[in-house]
Amino acid sequence: MKESPTTLLVIGGGPGGYVAAIRAARLGVRTTLVEGEALGGTCLNIGCIPSKALIHAAQAFEQARQWAEGSPLGVRVAQPSLDLAQTVRWKDGIVGRLTGGVASLLRKAGVRVIAGRATLVDGKTVDVRDANGEVQRLRCEHLLLAAGSRPIELPGLPFGGPVISSTEALSPADLPKRLVVVGAGYIGLELGIAYRKLGVEVAVVEATERVLPAYDEELTRPVLASLKRLGVVLHLGCSVQGLTDDGRALSVRSAMADEFALPADRVLVAVGRRPASDGWGLESLQLDMAGRAVRIDDQCRTSMRNVWAIGDLTGDPMLAHRAMAQGEMVAELISGAKRRWMPAAIPAICFTDPEVVVAGPSPADAEAAGIDAVHAHFPFSANGRAMTLESTEGFVRVVARRDNHLILGWQAVGHAVSELAAAFAQSIEMGARLEDVAGTIHAHPTLGEAVQEAAMRALGHALHV
Repeated sequence: MKESPTTLLVIGGGPGGYVAAIRAARLGVRTTLVEGEALGGTCLNIGCIPSKALIHAAQAFEQARQWAEGSPLGVRVAQPSLDLAQTVRWKDGIVGRLTGGVASLLRKAGVRVIAGRATLVDGKTVDVRDANGEVQRLRCEHLLLAAGSRPIELPGLPFGGPVISSTEALSPADLPKRLVVVGAGYIGLELGIAYRKLGVEVAVVEATERVLPAYDEELTRPVLASLKRLGVVLHLGCSVQGLTDDGRALSVRSAMADEFALPADRVLVAVGRRPASDGWGLESLQLDMAGRAVRIDDQCRTSMRNVWAIGDLTGDPMLAHRAMAQGEMVAELISGAKRRWMPAAIPAICFTDPEVVVAGPSPADAEAAGIDAVHAHFPFSANGRAMTLESTEGFVRVVARRDNHLILGWQAVGHAVSELAAAFAQSIEMGARLEDVAGTIHAHPTLGEAVQEAAMRALGHALHV
């Protein structure tokens, strides 16, 4: 068997893995990266990027259909039609440019990239099988596990035929007449809303009593209102039993134990993701685990010396930007730097309509932690830029300590609030106080003014509400 040595061996070319490889190589560490599918991982290929492209295309199509019926802006268009194949080609083009860019960056940094399936032999040895079935053995001083995650499959609804995961939902050959989404978390609602805007009849089945159950109810109310306005049918407090015998409907049971059939041409199962911790020999290392996730410390070290793990493989929060930050840190640690994983806040975004952003604790979280906090929100209905965008639903909310006004958290729901996430995280990371944000001159007219006004309102002197 052909053998080759390396200093750092990265398993997985997703956001965490490729960032770690690039950073390590630029720091002079001899680095090899193994990827079994496509560089960029789930995020670039079948997750973050293609879903946002589909969401944008769906929004543009819905906007055109609305304008065809008349617009207060004075815009008049003919009845639009959708070329789905072109939409998918456009989405794939974006993915291709980004993954090609990752490959170029790895090459320029001097990272050796090997395409193939990795199987762990021990903490310093990995066998890689390529597409032709040939196996080579890699030996390393440091092993970084960045294998990511997979969609959770329900026992009664295995993937296949009309039952699809987010992967298939992002590259449809055609649009179903009726789509049932199982799960009202961010993945299910993002794709469910996009499909509804593309003209599909959409129903959502959720086991809990509300949508986006991981977020506080005040934040999700505008999303719930939007779902109803779009005509998305919600079945909350319901569980799925499986497809009916003819495969044309989904059997659903309500909280009252009533069972009914929900017609469906396609069923999207979006009940979450799990660490990809099986199928590649991870168990042979006998690492400390937290369920299916690899347990790590505050430097992303596992229980085995010089074996590191990052990203979705290590559990929640399963966010690409978390994995990227962890990957950069591990690369610097291996090169001799002193680092620890101590983020003050990791922002999370739901690209629903409207969008939702959270960074740091909510008022309820602060109370549960025993923190005496003050909080205030500023509505977009009082924001001039929101009015010009024809989207005044939602608000920005700030949470701060009552005694010294140190900002603990931000939350927002509304049009394009994802672009506020950086400001939210930065203010928390830098230890800003309400006075710092309130006293910073914000450009007018922008949605960001709502951030300033929320801080001012928490201090008791908001200007525009």
